[in-house]
Amino acid sequence: MKPIYKITAVSLLLSIGIWAGSILNVTADGASVGTQPGTADDPVVTKSYVDQQIQKALGGSVTTPSATAAPAPQTPGTGSSDSDAVVIVDVKPGQTLIASAGAEFIVRTGKAIIYSTDSNGVADLTDGKDLSNGQAVPTNHLLSYPRDGRGIAVQNGLTSGLVVMVRGGYTLQ
Repeated sequence: MKPIYKITAVSLLLSIGIWAGSILNVTADGASVGTQPGTADDPVVTKSYVDQQIQKALGGSVTTPSATAAPAPQTPGTGSSDSDAVVIVDVKPGQTLIASAGAEFIVRTGKAIIYSTDSNGVADLTDGKDLSNGQAVPTNHLLSYPRDGRGIAVQNGLTSGLVVMVRGGYTLQ
Protein backbone atom coordinates (compact mmCIF):
# COMPACT_ATOMS: atom_id res chain seq x y z
CA MET A 1 0.00 0.00 0.00
CA LYS A 2 1.32 3.41 -0.92
CA PRO A 3 1.99 5.99 1.79
CA ILE A 4 -0.63 8.36 0.41
CA TYR A 5 -3.33 5.72 0.87
CA LYS A 6 -2.22 5.09 4.45
CA ILE A 7 -2.39 8.80 5.33
CA THR A 8 -5.78 9.15 3.66
CA ALA A 9 -7.18 6.10 5.48
CA VAL A 10 -5.95 7.32 8.89
CA SER A 11 -7.36 10.81 8.28
CA LEU A 12 -10.70 9.38 7.19
CA LEU A 13 -10.94 7.08 10.24
CA LEU A 14 -9.99 9.93 12.58
CA SER A 15 -12.60 12.24 11.04
CA ILE A 16 -15.31 9.58 11.33
CA GLY A 17 -14.37 8.97 14.98
CA ILE A 18 -14.59 12.67 15.86
CA TRP A 19 -17.90 13.03 14.02
CA ALA A 20 -19.38 9.93 15.74
CA GLY A 21 -18.17 11.13 19.15
CA SER A 22 -19.83 14.51 18.74
CA ILE A 23 -23.10 12.91 17.64
CA LEU A 24 -23.10 10.41 20.52
CA ASN A 25 -22.16 12.97 23.20
CA VAL A 26 -25.13 12.51 25.48
CA THR A 27 -25.52 13.59 29.10
CA ALA A 28 -26.22 10.76 31.52
CA ASP A 29 -29.71 10.52 32.97
CA GLY A 30 -30.04 12.59 36.16
CA ALA A 31 -26.81 14.52 35.58
CA SER A 32 -27.14 18.25 35.61
CA VAL A 33 -25.35 20.28 33.02
CA GLY A 34 -23.77 23.58 33.98
CA THR A 35 -24.49 23.57 37.73
CA GLN A 36 -21.88 24.60 40.20
CA PRO A 37 -21.16 22.58 43.36
CA GLY A 38 -22.64 24.19 46.45
CA THR A 39 -25.83 25.47 44.82
CA ALA A 40 -29.38 24.34 45.65
CA ASP A 41 -29.30 22.03 42.63
CA ASP A 42 -25.96 20.45 43.61
CA PRO A 43 -25.38 20.87 47.38
CA VAL A 44 -22.07 20.17 49.07
CA VAL A 45 -22.44 18.11 52.27
CA THR A 46 -20.09 17.23 55.10
CA LYS A 47 -19.02 13.76 56.15
CA SER A 48 -20.86 14.08 59.45
CA TYR A 49 -24.11 14.86 57.61
CA VAL A 50 -23.69 11.82 55.37
CA ASP A 51 -22.90 9.64 58.40
CA GLN A 52 -26.06 10.90 60.16
CA GLN A 53 -28.20 10.16 57.12
CA ILE A 54 -26.74 6.66 56.85
CA GLN A 55 -27.44 6.04 60.56
CA LYS A 56 -31.03 7.24 60.09
CA ALA A 57 -31.48 4.99 57.07
CA LEU A 58 -30.11 2.00 58.99
CA GLY A 59 -32.37 2.75 61.95
CA GLY A 60 -29.50 3.49 64.33
CA SER A 61 -29.21 6.29 66.81
CA VAL A 62 -27.85 9.57 65.60
CA THR A 63 -25.05 11.17 67.58
CA THR A 64 -23.86 14.67 66.97
CA PRO A 65 -20.32 15.69 67.77
CA SER A 66 -20.15 18.07 70.71
CA ALA A 67 -17.84 21.02 70.75
CA THR A 68 -15.69 21.16 73.86
CA ALA A 69 -13.85 24.17 75.12
CA ALA A 70 -10.13 24.00 75.73
CA PRO A 71 -9.39 23.12 79.36
CA ALA A 72 -8.11 25.89 81.57
CA PRO A 73 -4.53 25.73 82.85
CA GLN A 74 -4.29 23.65 86.01
CA THR A 75 -3.39 24.89 89.46
CA PRO A 76 -1.49 22.95 92.13
CA GLY A 77 -3.19 19.76 93.17
CA THR A 78 -4.16 16.47 91.63
CA GLY A 79 -5.71 16.09 88.25
CA SER A 80 -6.42 13.57 85.60
CA SER A 81 -7.77 13.50 82.12
CA ASP A 82 -9.72 11.00 80.09
CA SER A 83 -7.64 8.40 78.29
CA ASP A 84 -7.72 10.43 75.07
CA ALA A 85 -8.11 13.95 76.44
CA VAL A 86 -5.14 16.28 76.74
CA VAL A 87 -4.90 18.81 79.58
CA ILE A 88 -2.63 21.86 79.49
CA VAL A 89 -0.76 22.29 82.79
CA ASP A 90 1.30 25.34 83.82
CA VAL A 91 4.24 24.40 86.05
CA LYS A 92 5.72 27.30 88.01
CA PRO A 93 9.38 27.44 89.13
CA GLY A 94 9.80 25.32 92.25
CA GLN A 95 6.89 23.02 91.35
CA THR A 96 7.16 19.41 90.19
CA LEU A 97 4.70 17.70 87.88
CA ILE A 98 4.43 14.05 88.98
CA ALA A 99 2.88 11.55 86.56
CA SER A 100 0.60 8.66 87.38
CA ALA A 101 1.38 5.28 85.85
CA GLY A 102 0.70 5.35 82.12
CA ALA A 103 0.64 9.14 81.77
CA GLU A 104 2.24 10.99 78.87
CA PHE A 105 3.75 14.48 78.90
CA ILE A 106 4.89 16.83 76.14
CA VAL A 107 6.82 19.92 77.29
CA ARG A 108 5.69 22.70 74.95
CA THR A 109 7.56 25.68 76.41
CA GLY A 110 10.22 26.14 79.04
CA LYS A 111 13.25 24.19 80.20
CA ALA A 112 12.46 21.07 82.18
CA ILE A 113 14.46 18.33 83.89
CA ILE A 114 13.47 14.78 84.76
CA TYR A 115 12.44 14.08 88.36
CA SER A 116 12.72 10.50 89.55
CA THR A 117 13.06 9.00 93.03
CA ASP A 118 14.86 5.90 91.80
CA SER A 119 17.61 5.08 89.31
CA ASN A 120 15.13 4.36 86.51
CA GLY A 121 14.16 7.21 84.25
CA VAL A 122 11.45 8.22 81.86
CA ALA A 123 10.98 6.96 78.31
CA ASP A 124 11.47 9.62 75.62
CA LEU A 125 9.38 8.04 72.89
CA THR A 126 10.40 10.63 70.29
CA ASP A 127 14.12 9.77 70.46
CA GLY A 128 13.72 6.23 71.77
CA LYS A 129 15.90 6.97 74.80
CA ASP A 130 15.63 6.66 78.56
CA LEU A 131 16.06 9.99 80.36
CA SER A 132 17.41 9.69 83.91
CA ASN A 133 16.96 11.89 86.98
CA GLY A 134 18.22 15.48 86.48
CA GLN A 135 18.60 15.13 82.70
CA ALA A 136 17.21 17.93 80.48
CA VAL A 137 13.92 17.26 78.71
CA PRO A 138 13.81 18.25 75.02
CA THR A 139 10.79 20.37 74.11
CA ASN A 140 8.07 18.81 71.96
CA HIS A 141 9.15 15.24 72.83
CA LEU A 142 6.62 12.65 73.98
CA LEU A 143 7.51 11.30 77.43
CA SER A 144 5.93 8.11 78.78
CA TYR A 145 5.70 7.33 82.51
CA PRO A 146 5.36 3.59 83.18
CA ARG A 147 5.15 3.97 86.99
CA ASP A 148 4.06 6.50 89.61
CA GLY A 149 6.53 8.85 91.30
CA ARG A 150 8.36 10.20 88.25
CA GLY A 151 7.86 13.53 86.58
CA ILE A 152 9.39 16.80 85.47
CA ALA A 153 10.42 20.02 87.18
CA VAL A 154 11.49 23.48 86.05
CA GLN A 155 15.26 23.68 85.58
CA ASN A 156 16.99 25.28 88.59
CA GLY A 157 17.63 29.01 88.37
CA LEU A 158 14.92 29.79 85.83
CA THR A 159 12.18 32.31 86.52
CA SER A 160 9.80 31.19 83.78
CA GLY A 161 7.66 28.09 84.12
CA LEU A 162 6.64 25.26 81.83
CA VAL A 163 3.63 24.64 79.68
CA VAL A 164 3.03 20.89 79.49
CA MET A 165 0.47 18.84 77.59
CA VAL A 166 -0.64 15.97 79.85
CA ARG A 167 -2.60 12.84 78.98
CA GLY A 168 -3.43 10.70 82.02
CA GLY A 169 -3.21 11.28 85.76
CA TYR A 170 -0.81 13.70 87.42
CA THR A 171 -0.04 15.59 90.61
CA LEU A 172 1.34 19.12 90.73
CA GLN A 173 3.49 19.65 93.86
